[in-house]
Amino acid sequence: MSDEHGRQVVVGYDGSPAASAAIEAGALLFPGAHAWIGHLWTPPFASEELRKRLWTGTRDINVFVEAIEREGGREADRMTSVGVMLGRAAGWDAEPLVCRSYGGEGLRLAELADEKQADVLLLGSRGLGGARAVLGSVSDMAVHYSPRPVLVVPHPLLTDEYDALAAGPVVVGWDASAGSEAALAAARRLFPEREIVLVAVDGDEGDAPETVDGVTMVRVRAGGGAPGRAVADALSAVATERKASLVVVGSRGRTAVRKILLGSVAMATLHRAHRPVMVVPQSPVREAE
Repeated sequence: MSDEHGRQVVVGYDGSPAASAAIEAGALLFPGAHAWIGHLWTPPFASEELRKRLWTGTRDINVFVEAIEREGGREADRMTSVGVMLGRAAGWDAEPLVCRSYGGEGLRLAELADEKQADVLLLGSRGLGGARAVLGSVSDMAVHYSPRPVLVVPHPLLTDEYDALAAGPVVVGWDASAGSEAALAAARRLFPEREIVLVAVDGDEGDAPETVDGVTMVRVRAGGGAPGRAVADALSAVATERKASLVVVGSRGRTAVRKILLGSVAMATLHRAHRPVMVVPQSPVREAE
């Protein structure tokens, strides 16, 4: 199966269950797409088990380093090939992308997505939210630095959340800012056959439904708590009610009422939503246009 829309995806793959689940979810969101399964080969360049075996029986550090380079490279290639097999089994035109990196995995993955002119960078998340969220993680770093949309798939997904991936609508956070306009444009471009629902948080619930460029807008109120989290929770609630496949937010911009940086909303949505979240930079690159 080929992608008639010509979509291209770079996947950050580390062999974890979360990364494998992200490939499965991504193939449902972007069926038939071309995908690069990206694995970053980082220090110490081999697993702990391999290093222990290689160190046994030698006191020559140069021989040890050469062995790590050799065996670590083979291990990286093998792991990436597993991700490629998963992608192909799910219907993608997948190929390996193994790169040596010396840290800053999120930044390096963002660079790879830009080098490949990908439509989206796809990452898996271990689903830690609230107080357990680790700021500065790979997904957070990628979102901060990527000039292209970053889609983060939480792990695990419940059955209804998984079932919505194939054909569910796309919820887009809307506040009439440049950031939300970029989010809407990206949603339309990447999901041209899906229903799009704009969600304006803190709008007047008594207002009649509106449309923006022909797209239906839903107005909801945020609950209590920190502003960014409250908006994120409101977006997530609409996504659950509408059985959405994912939530799309801009990485910049400000809400019309509370003057909240949409960047804070984007990060809160990443950490609190139980559905895939795509964060779109304010001026995303549109190679397809």
